[in-house]
Amino acid sequence: MKLSDETRGLLRCPACQAHLAITDAECHCLDTGCGLVFPVVDGVPVLINEARSVFSIADFQGRRATFFRTPGALETLVSRLLPEIDRNVKAEANYAAFAGLLRACGKRPKVLVVGGSTIGNGAERILSTPSIEVVESDVVLGPRVAVIADGHDLPFANGSFDGIIVQAVLEHVVDPYRCVEEIHRVLKPEGLVYAETPFMQQVHGGRYDFTRFTHLGHRRLFREFEEISSGASGGPGMALAWAYQYFLLSFVKSQGARKVVKAVARLTAFWLTFFDRYLIDRAGTLDAAAGYYFVGRKSASVLPDRGLIQLYRGAGALLPARRMPAPSGVRPAPGGIGQAPAATGRQHSGR
Repeated sequence: MKLSDETRGLLRCPACQAHLAITDAECHCLDTGCGLVFPVVDGVPVLINEARSVFSIADFQGRRATFFRTPGALETLVSRLLPEIDRNVKAEANYAAFAGLLRACGKRPKVLVVGGSTIGNGAERILSTPSIEVVESDVVLGPRVAVIADGHDLPFANGSFDGIIVQAVLEHVVDPYRCVEEIHRVLKPEGLVYAETPFMQQVHGGRYDFTRFTHLGHRRLFREFEEISSGASGGPGMALAWAYQYFLLSFVKSQGARKVVKAVARLTAFWLTFFDRYLIDRAGTLDAAAGYYFVGRKSASVLPDRGLIQLYRGAGALLPARRMPAPSGVRPAPGGIGQAPAATGRQHSGR
């Protein structure tokens, strides 16, 4: 296995969180009421709770494609030659800061990457640091993956990790709130999380693409964490380039035509992303970003929703309050909008 002996000792049954008896061929749950057996495929334990996952253990035993389509050599070469319309402006600096926070955790901090079959933008800073132990998990077999794990039921003991990275993953899970609860559970007290999730991006994961978040929506997702920093990771230039690409793609159906259209879009729209270095920290970008990042620390308290709305930093905060017209036949309350009228009967509240 690709796991250290210490990390192997942290593995748990994804269905009941009991200890596992681990061999080179299988992992057996030691809870007599559960007793599930999980295979080891190509040296990688497949720890999937089939009762709550869209994937099955048979997918990995049969080495079926579970998420990514592997591109051919020619397609890969052409893609490398074309300019990109993805421009993550913040990742490199964010990962540098995250690495510094991790080094402050102790001698050799342990970091779990959820969705680690590919290297995320900027993640080389963490992966190339020998003083940080990295455990890469995913729902895809690959050379980097040490554990097959569904984020809805992470197969690790409570308080196992000093840090967790979940970059461009939470849009691809059915229940991101459940996944963040699991991240919170397997982090040590005051453990760290680094997350990036899209906002203004079209469907890019086929059937495995479910959810988008505004900046405040993303903050609420991590409401059980103290915020260290957050903001836009990709700006409105990237969002516009993606929208242009998908506008063109809507005219074609065949895979061949889609590849040609994507190439044309990248050749003609890549320049839009250069504006993002100028725009990324502006208030308006928080309302129009391609995606957001969040760096946080595990907390024992929960951010209340009334506190959440006070954190809005977008351009809408700079606008004057809009005065809504009163319904026909109704006289506005004294003082205008924002001042409650005198109670004239039974009061009620709504959601």
